[in-house]
Amino acid sequence: MKIILKKDIENLGFQYDEIEVKPGYARNYLIPRGYAVLALPETIKSIREILKQRYNKESFLIEKSKEIEEKLSKLTIKISAKVGKGGKLFGSINSHYLMNILNKEGISIDKKYIRIPDNKVIKTIGKHKANIRLHQKREFILNFEVLPSSTSS
Repeated sequence: MKIILKKDIENLGFQYDEIEVKPGYARNYLIPRGYAVLALPETIKSIREILKQRYNKESFLIEKSKEIEEKLSKLTIKISAKVGKGGKLFGSINSHYLMNILNKEGISIDKKYIRIPDNKVIKTIGKHKANIRLHQKREFILNFEVLPSSTSS
């Protein structure tokens, strides 16, 4: 029996794959649980259209992420912050703070796509890195430096 998977199923196939399975497996397990639908001509046609649109959208998003990555690679970020004894910051630098800096530079990235490794906030001066997820398949490592501000207290 020919079916089209609605979800990825381990040891069977991926979403939108058209596969052949035993009729009992399809009728009693896959179709009732919403994992698959029968591979009827109209279903196959609609799935192909979905895949075509998804491919077009995906290629557009990848091109857009390449443009953003190019802008980010040209960028050098130096953040000045108030520092106490031992190089500890008053406050911290987090993904929201980095998002605001990138927005000022004309690069619009939501804070949920900016990840600071290990710890979620930066509390010391020095060189740091943040992972920026531009696309499902593309990630950029942003290097930046936190410097003590030159104001004296």
